[in-house]
Amino acid sequence: MYKKFTLLFFKILIVALLTFQAKATEECFEGLSRSIFKFNLAFDNAILEPVAKGYNKLPEPLKKGTSNFTSNISMLLSIPNSILQGNLKQFAHSTGSVLINSTAGVLGLFNPAEKLGLKPYKEDVGQTLGTFGIGPGCYLVLPILGPSTARDSIGLIADSFIDPFAHVTIREKELFGLSGNNLDYYSVKGTTAIDFRSDNLVNFDSLEKNSIDLYSSTKSIYLQNRENLISNSDSNQDDWGALDN
Repeated sequence: MYKKFTLLFFKILIVALLTFQAKATEECFEGLSRSIFKFNLAFDNAILEPVAKGYNKLPEPLKKGTSNFTSNISMLLSIPNSILQGNLKQFAHSTGSVLINSTAGVLGLFNPAEKLGLKPYKEDVGQTLGTFGIGPGCYLVLPILGPSTARDSIGLIADSFIDPFAHVTIREKELFGLSGNNLDYYSVKGTTAIDFRSDNLVNFDSLEKNSIDLYSSTKSIYLQNRENLISNSDSNQDDWGALDN
């Protein structure tokens, strides 16, 4: 049943992408997206930013360990996507990073893989579809999740089917004797978002103060970063690229 559902999902995925090939600079739902953007901004000001500021006050070893832990889990998604992209170098780096950091790095709290020269490639289904030549489709903004495109939004759903961490948590399956639950999944995702926000407090403030149209500036940064990730031109593999540029 699960395999049939997965096959059906990917059939719908291909049809949707083939019939939704507007350029990312085009906005099919600009009015709605701007409204959601305002909601997200209010959510950030009221909740995410204050929590991120509190997170930044944690002792540096604890903050760094938490960041390493969530990054190590997010790296799991890169392994199947690197295979799908046929990129053996990324597959080797991602797999090696996860194995070394999960063992010698004490469940990912430390990052010895980086000292060995392994790069933390971050790949998702949206990027994989991009490497297949599938265009981004319309730009849109998702509640809480933020900027996206038609391709990347569908990719978010597909991620939950091939991400090993999602597999053993929200999909409630067992993998190598490991299992979890919804709370585990959303706790890690939430912490990842807070960690990202805390690392970019100054950058986001600067972007907001210096942008004539914050919505358009955010859109431009997001789309440029996604293109860099798809072409692997961003060696740091940072989410959203360099926000301070």
